[in-house]
Amino acid sequence: METRRITVLTAGLGVPSSSRLLADQLAAATERRLTAAGYEVSVDVVELRDLAVDIANNFVTGYAPPRLAEVIAGVEDSDGIIAVTPVFSASYSGLFKSFFDVLDPKSLEGKAVLLGATGGTDRHQMVLDYAMRPLFSYLRTRTAATGVFAGPQDWGNTDDGGSPLSVRIDRAADELAELVKASRPRRRPDAAGSLPFEQLLAGISNGR
Repeated sequence: METRRITVLTAGLGVPSSSRLLADQLAAATERRLTAAGYEVSVDVVELRDLAVDIANNFVTGYAPPRLAEVIAGVEDSDGIIAVTPVFSASYSGLFKSFFDVLDPKSLEGKAVLLGATGGTDRHQMVLDYAMRPLFSYLRTRTAATGVFAGPQDWGNTDDGGSPLSVRIDRAADELAELVKASRPRRRPDAAGSLPFEQLLAGISNGR
């Protein structure tokens, strides 16, 4: 059975946070669809607030501390990403953007991505198309057509005059699952650079 790896990145600041709640629902819906399609699914949830100091240190030193380096490697090795941010000043949070700033810009090329955002008013839902999509377009990801915004009226209320949150989540999860199924798993090869120089040289001289 093939395995598909999904990394969930949430930039919520509270405990609990609506961003984490939305991220969990998007992940669960995507996992259900991939499992139904015959895949084994591995989901890794990353709370970016736990990495805030490491991200700041990365900017100052140019090096990722061990925990941040581990998360970056996991993101690069994943088959799909669910990225959810709260909205501040009509855009994604600074913490959310800072994490993507420390990534190699080419590392997400072709990656399947689902976007989500939370905010205090429906007016903030424009962040999906006017802030988040341009960022991930620059990173050359394959982004699901449906992004999911959740406002206060979405939690526990399905009669908001629009599409219920569960319907939007299901549609977005369908799209991400299709993108993930269409992609070839990208795994890090064994790092040749970790071999002693003499072994690398011997391999070259032997025509391997």
